[in-house]
Amino acid sequence: MRTSEDREEPPLSRRVVLRNAAVTAGTAAMGLGATRPAFAVDDPVGTTTASSPATATARMGGTAITMSVVDGALRWSATRNGRTVIDTSALGLRLGDGTTLGDDVTVLRHQHWTARTTWAPVHGRNATITDHYQEQRWKLQDTASGIRFGVEIRAYRTGVALRYVLGTEIEGDTVTVSDELTTFVFPDGTTVYSARDEDAYLPVAPDAIPVTGTPNTDRGPLTDLPLTAALANGFLACVCESARLDFPRMMLGSVAGEPNTLSAFLMEHTARGSGTVETTATVTTPFATPWRTVVIGATHAELVDNAELVLNLAPPNALTDISWIRPGKVFRCELSTAAGLAGVDFAMARGIEYIEYDAGWYGPEFTTVDATAPIAAIDLLSVISYATSKGVGVFLYVNRLALTDAEALFGLYRSWGVTGIKLGFINEGTQSMTNQITDWARTAARYELLIDMHDDVRPFGYERTYPNYISLEGVRGNEQFPTATHNVTLPFARNIGGPIDYTICYGQSRNKTTNAHQMAMAAVYYQPLNFLFWYDRPSKYANPANWPGLPWFNSVPTTWDESRTLAGSIGEYVAVARRNGATWYLGAMTNEEARTLSVPLSFLGSGTYTATVYADGTPGSSPFRTPVVVSTRTVTSETTLDMAMAGAGGQAVILSPG
Repeated sequence: MRTSEDREEPPLSRRVVLRNAAVTAGTAAMGLGATRPAFAVDDPVGTTTASSPATATARMGGTAITMSVVDGALRWSATRNGRTVIDTSALGLRLGDGTTLGDDVTVLRHQHWTARTTWAPVHGRNATITDHYQEQRWKLQDTASGIRFGVEIRAYRTGVALRYVLGTEIEGDTVTVSDELTTFVFPDGTTVYSARDEDAYLPVAPDAIPVTGTPNTDRGPLTDLPLTAALANGFLACVCESARLDFPRMMLGSVAGEPNTLSAFLMEHTARGSGTVETTATVTTPFATPWRTVVIGATHAELVDNAELVLNLAPPNALTDISWIRPGKVFRCELSTAAGLAGVDFAMARGIEYIEYDAGWYGPEFTTVDATAPIAAIDLLSVISYATSKGVGVFLYVNRLALTDAEALFGLYRSWGVTGIKLGFINEGTQSMTNQITDWARTAARYELLIDMHDDVRPFGYERTYPNYISLEGVRGNEQFPTATHNVTLPFARNIGGPIDYTICYGQSRNKTTNAHQMAMAAVYYQPLNFLFWYDRPSKYANPANWPGLPWFNSVPTTWDESRTLAGSIGEYVAVARRNGATWYLGAMTNEEARTLSVPLSFLGSGTYTATVYADGTPGSSPFRTPVVVSTRTVTSETTLDMAMAGAGGQAVILSPG
């Protein structure tokens, strides 16, 4: 179902000529069940008629997802603790020849099982992640065409997921998909937080997503993922993608005449309009579509802590050697040799793992397509040699226009001693661009290079599969200096889907927030590659007495052993505690309203801790001019910390044992 704005001509068919394809399970590489548990139950159910509807429900920890056949048509719904999260919604795929899979089906086979494993991410919010779910699978047949396909649903304690499976009975066949018909029907009174590209979030009813787009992009009442919905019953639900491989990116769109419904839209244009228009996606069987994932929280804070559902649905780590993958903080240098050398010294002094040369190091990025030679002002090999001798890595920025031969370019950078690449103006959306991005990540891994993907890209759990794909933008960050309200929306929205590269700015006069608010981001946001002091030079911080927040940035890590969201309300405030080793780092942020959060420290271990508190001082004439005030106190797990924040303010706290 297309969701572009109203127009007179009929909607284009979005995907599929299904040639001699069947659909059901698939390959282990796609996670299609080749390794299903030995205790899986296989229940042939025979023919299911419209008068005898079939239903299958997966349940886990109070969360349930149901798929059913109602009057021959596929439907799904989801609940938490018996309360509706997703009301009865459509399932289906449209084929290019006009066939619709899902309108009139027969259930041929039913499988179900429960699985539980624990795995350790290379970098993440927690040192270990539990993958515990119940799955239900249907093998189906379209009545009119005889085409067979499958639907899989999973229930986790943290949310639900579904996907379609195509063509395992004839391996190596091709399937051309032309529309996904999945809908998400929310309960009455739902507010969704809509944003496209790097725009600010707009809280609206599901049927009121604004029409956006240009003649060169997908136009309509469309919103990007992750998409968070605040339900009238108090629950939050965040729609995400996981395991998007060889498939277009999904957006969601309002549906005329259906006030609570959002419909899947598979992108035909790249997000910013470059490249070829792709109205179909051809895949090779066996094939599974991306998981359509709904992360669920009974509270706003719980939603944030349930975000690892997206990773659980992604393919496992494909790399055997991960010793070279190092999360960390990054300092951008100006475009000269001297600035690079000074940046290395600054990084060493401030506990920063990387320096970076950004746009312009090989010439004007939109007119120079050769990223193999630095400008005359930079002796790049000397800077890399000096950085390496000091244990500091070097990132280089490359605009997509210079990425015509990634194999050769990445190999060259590896020979230079480069440790990471920031890819700029990446313009994903179509199937081809999904494949290009995953290919870049795989190629970079062969040369032991980290990847930071920039501009309009969206997460799909690939940082689990290729952990060198360490971060991505796809967020309105400090290039735009957003409002405090936007900043305290991000933990409940974009950051649910995966890491963000926000670009924290401390001591920046253009900020609409206090410096303590910016400091707190380093704990509140999950960003394993954290760019700091973006617009600044080392000389700005030559007198540390003028910058009392520097010790916080010196200390704060970017990957964690344990994370807990202590309080929160989307668009209003948030408090997150994260542990690395024995030390906890606590960040709290508020919107433009001053407030005090009372935060129990019951998560601490036994004994005493020293709390170093970086707080807002007396509000200045603008949020930026509000000073940071530092204090220390002794606390225990019995302590409640009263965190006073100015309007657009925050607090950052280090809790050290002893």
